[in-house]
Amino acid sequence: MTENNIAVSMKDITKRFPGIIANNKVNFDVKTGEIHALLGENGAGKSTLMSILAGLYQSDEGEIFIRGKKVRIRSPREAIELGIGMVHQHFMLVETNSVTENIVLGHKNLGFFPDMKKLNSEIMALSEKYGLPVEPLAKIWQLSVGEQQRVEILKVLYRGATILIMDEPTAVLTPQESDELFKTMKRMTKEGHSIIFISHKLDEVMAISDRITILRGGTFISTVSTCSIDKKELAKMMVGRDLLSVIERPQGTAEQKEILKVENISSLNDKGLEALKNVTFSLYSGEILGIAGVAGNGQSEMSEVLAGLRKVTSGTIHLGDHDITISSVKELIDRGVSYVPADRLGVGLVPNLDACDNIILKNYRKPPVGQGIFLSRPEMEVLLEKMISDYEIKIPDRKAPVRLLSGGNLQKLLLARELEGDPKLIITVYPSRGLDIGATEFVHKVILKQRERGAAILLVSEDLDELISLSDRIAVIYEGQIMGILTREHFNKEAIGLMMAGTEMCQH
Repeated sequence: MTENNIAVSMKDITKRFPGIIANNKVNFDVKTGEIHALLGENGAGKSTLMSILAGLYQSDEGEIFIRGKKVRIRSPREAIELGIGMVHQHFMLVETNSVTENIVLGHKNLGFFPDMKKLNSEIMALSEKYGLPVEPLAKIWQLSVGEQQRVEILKVLYRGATILIMDEPTAVLTPQESDELFKTMKRMTKEGHSIIFISHKLDEVMAISDRITILRGGTFISTVSTCSIDKKELAKMMVGRDLLSVIERPQGTAEQKEILKVENISSLNDKGLEALKNVTFSLYSGEILGIAGVAGNGQSEMSEVLAGLRKVTSGTIHLGDHDITISSVKELIDRGVSYVPADRLGVGLVPNLDACDNIILKNYRKPPVGQGIFLSRPEMEVLLEKMISDYEIKIPDRKAPVRLLSGGNLQKLLLARELEGDPKLIITVYPSRGLDIGATEFVHKVILKQRERGAAILLVSEDLDELISLSDRIAVIYEGQIMGILTREHFNKEAIGLMMAGTEMCQH
């Protein structure tokens, strides 16, 4: 790989939005056949820079060269014609259509009556070439998250993309699916493709990339060779300060009371199949019980059952002395249950409402916000400003819909609302998924502070490092059953991994 072998060169790129400079004279280049990681905290300007390259935005200043030729990219179609394809973090797929229909959708050379048999064969051949197994006739809604991502990658490869932008591609994948994706990425670079890899996971960046460019606050910090730097230095360059390599876990409360008792609960998933099978465990005050498992093994259904969003088919749930097995969401909220769901914008927050409206969704009936049949806007604004201060939330425009906020700020807003009023039981699902390293550290500190206060916390995560760092005990779920519960002195990645694959262990 020679220095002249440059596939993309972006020089002095500047992009302004009202009240903010998202990119300030940023320089970035990618060589042919390399994986170049783009790092930075939420709001550092990574997505804006890549949206300019993909034709979604136009820069206010600066130049772009593709294979040495100066170009002006005015639309995604022009980007595709130049061989640039973007695999978005949130998939752009039509769920009711087949894999093949999604991949060829919008392709200009198909004509009115495309030969679907021929197209299915082409898609199958392309998937085999790059090790991206998919069933061309399957509907998108029938596929796992990992399979849907393969469709997104095949979509850009089918259009002839040789420069791929991958925005947080592992944020919704299991460790096994991530490993398969990395093999595919390596295969693509051997074929001469160039990959821009946006991620918050430093372990992944170190394992997969050739070079790394760091942005901070919209400005270019540095481009380094991956083999010349370690994780600690990278983290410092990203956030501008040293981060704690290990977060201190304060002692829990001295007196541990049983807050939650779950006995033999079973429940169905959305397809009417059994998702939970005779699940039994207890959770105590001042304790974090981690739930480990590969996605799709019942952890989502478990958290929904405990939050009152899904019915049980058998079993009982007690919160303290109260049987809450058939309690409504409102009753659970009134009894001190908080729920931080995995889907921040679909379940946790209302995307088109502003921050003020979102923070009162649980307590709008109660004073001082609720005053009879009316809401007090001044009290709502006082509460929001307190939350913004306490949780370090960045909201440039208080009246703008929350969907415009970064993932980290969305999660902080959701936590601020759910932890208001010191809940007894906190159910939190994938609390740091898709967050940058600084936001993740903040979220972890907040969770540990609640534990220190005496709350009982159920922590569902696919990140074993996160579970081992924060939990007092870890329960492993497989196909809707608890395979074992380990105490802190028995935490072992290998043992947890075996249980995640279905091996039952003795409980400690």
